[in-house]
Amino acid sequence: MKKAPYKSPRYFPALSLLGAFLVTTFSQSAFAVDTLPAFKALDVFELEWASDPQISPDGRQVAYRRMGFDIMKDKRRGNLWLVGTDSKTHRKLTAFEGNESSPQWSPDGQRIAYVRKAGKEGAELYVHWLASGRSARITRVEGSPSHLRWSPSGTHIAFAMTAKSAPPVLVKRPSAPEGAKWADKPRVTDRLYHERDGSGYVDPGFSHVYVVPAEGGTPRQVSEGDFHHRKPEWRSDGRALTVTGNRSENWQYDFRNSEVYTIDLASGDIEPMTTASGPDDSPLPSPNGQWVAWLSFTDKRQAYQVTRLKIAEPDGSNARALLVNLDRSVDAIQWAADAAGIYYKYDDRGRTKIGYVTIDDRSEIVADNLGGTSIGRPYGGGSFSVSAKGDIAYTYTRPEFPADVAIATPNGPRQITHLNSDLLDHRALGETRELWWQSQVDGRDIQGWITLPPHFDPAKKYPLLVENHGGPISNYGERFSPEMQLYAAAGYVVFFPNARGSTGYGEEFGNLLYHNYPGEDFNDVMDGVDAVMAQGFVDPEQLFVTGGSAGGIMTAWIIGKSDRFRAAAVIKPVMNWYSKTLNADNWFYYFETRIPGTPWTHPNDYLRFSPISLVGNVTTPTLVMVGLDDLRTPPSQAKQLYHALKYRKVPTVLVELPGASHFIAKRPSQLIDKIDNILAWFERFQDNEPMSEESSAP
Repeated sequence: MKKAPYKSPRYFPALSLLGAFLVTTFSQSAFAVDTLPAFKALDVFELEWASDPQISPDGRQVAYRRMGFDIMKDKRRGNLWLVGTDSKTHRKLTAFEGNESSPQWSPDGQRIAYVRKAGKEGAELYVHWLASGRSARITRVEGSPSHLRWSPSGTHIAFAMTAKSAPPVLVKRPSAPEGAKWADKPRVTDRLYHERDGSGYVDPGFSHVYVVPAEGGTPRQVSEGDFHHRKPEWRSDGRALTVTGNRSENWQYDFRNSEVYTIDLASGDIEPMTTASGPDDSPLPSPNGQWVAWLSFTDKRQAYQVTRLKIAEPDGSNARALLVNLDRSVDAIQWAADAAGIYYKYDDRGRTKIGYVTIDDRSEIVADNLGGTSIGRPYGGGSFSVSAKGDIAYTYTRPEFPADVAIATPNGPRQITHLNSDLLDHRALGETRELWWQSQVDGRDIQGWITLPPHFDPAKKYPLLVENHGGPISNYGERFSPEMQLYAAAGYVVFFPNARGSTGYGEEFGNLLYHNYPGEDFNDVMDGVDAVMAQGFVDPEQLFVTGGSAGGIMTAWIIGKSDRFRAAAVIKPVMNWYSKTLNADNWFYYFETRIPGTPWTHPNDYLRFSPISLVGNVTTPTLVMVGLDDLRTPPSQAKQLYHALKYRKVPTVLVELPGASHFIAKRPSQLIDKIDNILAWFERFQDNEPMSEESSAP
């Protein structure tokens, strides 16, 4: 294909303003010549990462799920491993080869409950005895147990599981003649939420809470009614459970609301502990029985709201918020064994941290750089656990490696696994650097990162690849990303910004997209491009842009407003909010909060925030990609862009991934397909290899 000529920009901020940018000063010291090969596509199959680390009560061992990819089955896999906190022992928990998850230590530290799934069999609850090294299956259920929790005495295990309900039937079909092969019966749906991206149609049913003897037996359902009950936690006396749910008769339409309930195990009575409008989630009784902590916010129906940590007495009285000065969402909590305080997780400026707050609201940071479990792009995530002595085990990551198990110490992380040293110690990875700049819209500080090509030479000029994150209420950060490394290995400086609307910068910053999306987040990205170019090692005539989901929206928006980029790759986008919000699996979440009103009350707003409204301006050669099983941003959205560009004779291709849901990176081969197709498209419109300063001079 003939290479497209570079076009002068319609959008080009005055270079004289660059001096006002708050840009991190980069070291220009020479890098040692490294002969190691760069990270390559097939290396993705060799990656491993830790998830769900659960430290033993005595703090001496950590059970965790060791994740990886099966190259023969093209799937993710996970088995449970046990590692000593002194790093001297590290072994597989069982001999089982399949999928194991959700490890939970018994209170005495002698047993581990977990979930095992083998082949086509359903998931079941197992218990492993450390002394004998043997496991036993203790349930035979039709659903999939989740959120396992031991009773304080260690005699029972509570869990949540979906109990199926009979589907609605409008009419009884007449009987077919013997031997006849009729079509399957019609599927009738009467629920607001009836399909889920990644799994398809959701069978009718409700999540309920069960209790089973720890030595095996019949699980007893302890919640009741046509309502969902999730996340059971034991009260310290073992006589009751706290759960989260919504038992309102209008629960389907009141979907943003949930309450904390207490289930009395003797009587079966279910009593609400909270009543506020908004989500009340993740209830956790204190070890001394005096408090219940939970996560909550009062719903103001806006684009983003900070989730707060609250505590109250078990009957809901004397409720109050902790961390009142923390303008960040709290994602997970765990009580200290002495009930004097609570450990919590939160995102802050592209890094995930663990803090500790006392009952009288004094807080401190105890660990940093949690995450590394999002194998694809550098999103947040990860988890932690705390021993009875206060030892903290967590998933630790840096841009150079995905999640390993680490123990928090006053001097920083003590890493006790090195799951990828056999691979990544023998690869030249791109260095990741932090970058700050000022928005020309309102002067606020914006953060992003660049990953440099391996063997980077600051005297050369490199093409720039902009990668916009999804969400958009989410964030990129200082975490390992095979996708960023593959882009960098192909010779690009990779720029990934956290434009306004990103999380980890406070409620006001995240809510700037309220009834304004896309909006000035576009300007933040373009200002960031100029901040990267000001570093001096980017060829201004070789700019490329991509992003998936909300990042696909931003990419489509960018090429509708600017022709600065030689080529674009728009991945799983929303092109038309009018059709998206009535067609996706989560269709009802967008009304009023992301865009004013509904499509039929505010059609003009739904159109003006849709990238399809700008498609007549697009001249940038554009690859469009989507998974054919994507229910979040359905293939029809991607086709609208492809068909419009094809009609207008703009260079374009449509790449459809069979069997892929919105989470394209779920299967490693499709993660590779995604990156390889983007790079192949961009290569068509590149000029040359990186130039030296001398050869690029006018």
